[in-house]
Amino acid sequence: MTVYYTLTFALLVAEMATFVALLLPMPFAARKRIFTFLSTSPVVAKIAYGLKIAFVFIGVLFVDALQRVLKVTSESDLARQTGVHVASAETSQAAKKFYAQRNLYLTAFTLFLSPLLTRTYYILLDYIHIQDEHIKLKAHLNDMSKATVSASSEAVAELQKQLDSKSRDLEDLQKQLPTADKKSQ
Repeated sequence: MTVYYTLTFALLVAEMATFVALLLPMPFAARKRIFTFLSTSPVVAKIAYGLKIAFVFIGVLFVDALQRVLKVTSESDLARQTGVHVASAETSQAAKKFYAQRNLYLTAFTLFLSPLLTRTYYILLDYIHIQDEHIKLKAHLNDMSKATVSASSEAVAELQKQLDSKSRDLEDLQKQLPTADKKSQ
């Protein structure tokens, strides 16, 4: 394999390893620290920029590999039509076809995994932000419920005082009622 296809293969392996690392189950705090580092680090930004340039070159390699596959396939079809069967020529033709297809699949999978990896990264980043918001809202709700409970307990205490006051007034009125009935008779 030539150097540029070897580098493409290395990039494909790195993409697969990164994809698996992104999907590994991790505690929220660890995942948050990793993604915060990845999204704010200038070194990671430079690497991402370099990878974008590399993907342009891999796109060119993909087009070249596609042309080679078409060329080798047409040569193979032409050799079959002529009817001449030489074992060494057939082996050579099969090897060319194999290498052309290998290079096509290698570049295609590398290009395919790139947007998939990017989209997965941004989905997980959004997930982390949503979890942060959820935690903040939960804490705010707990604070609000504590404030509501304390306000409710104060309101209950005030209403209990009013009830006790009204109960005393009722008892006083009930005590006065028999004396008022006797006076009226």
